[in-house]
Amino acid sequence: MTKRVAIIGAGPSGLAQLRAFQSAAQKGAEIPEIVCFEKQETWGGLWNYSWRTGTDKNGEPIHGSMYRYLWTNGPKEGLEFADYSFEEHFGKQIASYPPRAVMVDYIEGRVNKAGVRGWIRFNSVVRWIEFDEEAGDFTVTAHDMERDHVYKERFDHVIVASGHFSSPNVPEYPGFDQFYGRIVHAHDFRDAREFEGQDVLIVGSSYSAEDIGSQCWKYGAKSVTSCYRTAPMGFKWPANWEEKQGLVRVEGKTAFFKDGSSKHIDAIILCTGYKHYFPFLPDSLRLKTANRLATADLYKGVVYVHNPKMFYLGMQDQWFTFNMFDAQAWYVRDIIMGRIEVPADKQTLIADVAEREEREEASDDVKYAIKYQGDYVKELIAETDYPSFDVDGACEAFFEWKHHKAENIMTFRNHAYKSVITGTMAPTHHTPWKDALDDSMEAYLAN
Repeated sequence: MTKRVAIIGAGPSGLAQLRAFQSAAQKGAEIPEIVCFEKQETWGGLWNYSWRTGTDKNGEPIHGSMYRYLWTNGPKEGLEFADYSFEEHFGKQIASYPPRAVMVDYIEGRVNKAGVRGWIRFNSVVRWIEFDEEAGDFTVTAHDMERDHVYKERFDHVIVASGHFSSPNVPEYPGFDQFYGRIVHAHDFRDAREFEGQDVLIVGSSYSAEDIGSQCWKYGAKSVTSCYRTAPMGFKWPANWEEKQGLVRVEGKTAFFKDGSSKHIDAIILCTGYKHYFPFLPDSLRLKTANRLATADLYKGVVYVHNPKMFYLGMQDQWFTFNMFDAQAWYVRDIIMGRIEVPADKQTLIADVAEREEREEASDDVKYAIKYQGDYVKELIAETDYPSFDVDGACEAFFEWKHHKAENIMTFRNHAYKSVITGTMAPTHHTPWKDALDDSMEAYLAN
């Protein structure tokens, strides 16, 4: 096979794609030449932690939004690799909400076993990609930061796996320019201990707001105030946490809200989401979508309808993560290798997108959304040789998780779930989450 395939990013999605091709090669198939471009020094994408914010040592925008003391905010049983269980990696079953260091080790374990590191060019920033209509291929312009060398190479296919949680959406409110405390977006949040003893305002009402606010509470913030635009998170918060509707303005160190109330604040953390941002792509190749389950312009959620030689992984809003990226990667691999045929008629591709959007919009119930994405994962793995697993069981774990959060937002991580890969029940963690101040792998795995 003489095809060349460019993969942009060596985070969980890009690594899933590498593993998919390696799996086919392991079974005797002839695979294309694979080149993965990764701007960071190592693999893992957002799971890498760096103290740096703003720009990296090369002057490039920092990719990572990772902060210290992060533990998964959903059970590991919902993201376990079907071909590489937590038990296989750690030699035992572990508790259901691992901290970052444990997750990084698990992610690395699978790709180390697969031996795909040689396919990745680290410290390599993709500057531009263009498609040659006549030749039917892509030219990738990349910048090798180690040698400070810019070069071009041609590829038959491009797979964008650069994620969509790294370019922050940063609103401005009246008075921000005069506020004499700290204003930081979640993307640049690094250590909750910075806010110990402070009155913290969290702007936003989704997962970042919930988790970063919880981090600040856990590590000693004097108070947490979170504000929302449309609806409160509505959990049973601790006594020193309150929710307010709509930040209106800031004066000095006082925040004013839509209900007419005000609050003294020392720091503002903007948990206001991220943008799908691809500065290396022209309009003709660039995905433009909201953060939703049915991504715009992607047939089967992965094939770019305006150029079916181009693919995107992991661009959906996510309940499922690692195993959904796997399902997508195996599917994309099989298209490239000629095992799955994409309809030649563009209208058929567009109709597929429209149908997915219509189904997503049929209900705004959370259980419906989880099952919707579970069905999507099942749809893809049914057409490839990715190991089948109990997707419905993973959905049940998510349902339980949502129930435990509703019971007590500060104790949901103390619960345990059954692996849908091995059928083994996870142990209860040795220390309640609020008291587990050491997030190292050694502390977490200690019996």
